[in-house]
Amino acid sequence: MKRSTLSKAKTLTHISEIRVRFVETDPLGIVWHGNYIQYFEDGREAFGREHGIGYLDQKDHNFSTPIVTSSTSHKLPLRYGDVAKVETTYIDCEAAKIIFRYKIYNPEGKLACTGETVQVFVELGGELSLTIPDFIVEWKKKVGLINA
Repeated sequence: MKRSTLSKAKTLTHISEIRVRFVETDPLGIVWHGNYIQYFEDGREAFGREHGIGYLDQKDHNFSTPIVTSSTSHKLPLRYGDVAKVETTYIDCEAAKIIFRYKIYNPEGKLACTGETVQVFVELGGELSLTIPDFIVEWKKKVGLINA
């Protein structure tokens, strides 16, 4: 029986909070669906600050990590004024990419949205990296995703 490589993947998770702003809602006070992508970014930035791999760290190593794929699945609405939890999980993989999965919970703790983003490594000069940059390998060792 073939096993999924994803089931063997190591993960690292961070939970942060967001407060739904008025500008993020429609006339009924419900979050417009496109804003969940921004909440994912808020989660990624909080994850990066917590685990030492933020966008500025990447830039310091002459890389950017543009998103090449994103998906969302909406379960329940968030509303103006809600304080929601964003669970951001890094999915380790052997390819030269970064995969994050997200779960957003409403104030009652019910699942409101799930999603995923995939990012690739691009040198600041514009060249796509086909291998995992050394600084990412070192970061993975530091946080225990791979053996030192």
